[in-house]
Amino acid sequence: MNKKYIKYIDYIVSDIELPYLKCLEQYGLKQGEMDLVLSKVFNQSVSIKGNNRVYDINGNILYYEDGNGLWVKKEYDTNNNKIYHEDSDGLWVKKEYDDNGNNIYHEGRSGYWVKREFDSNNNLIYWEDNNGVKVDKR
Repeated sequence: MNKKYIKYIDYIVSDIELPYLKCLEQYGLKQGEMDLVLSKVFNQSVSIKGNNRVYDINGNILYYEDGNGLWVKKEYDTNNNKIYHEDSDGLWVKKEYDDNGNNIYHEGRSGYWVKREFDSNNNLIYWEDNNGVKVDKR
């Protein structure tokens, strides 16, 4: 790619806002160019497939939008666990997982959070939330 083209793609990456696909329409990009722009937005290789869905290389849906302005954005960890979800209605959820795939942290838009610990057999041994509820089975 020549420098001018790279500069143009980088400009689009810095210029677009949510909803991404609708915003990209104004540039008249080809499919491969849209994939390139969104790969830079999501910091990984992505592809846009039917019904306005953006997928990562593992087949996870990273982004979706419909014609009514609804959009959903997701992130995954290296084990394909969904660690973030955000949508156009302002809903968001963050999650963390241990090496065994156990959900050890969950936080949402409402401010509610919960922390969990598991033993080596994946049994829940500790649970705590921001409402002061604690369960300790250690």
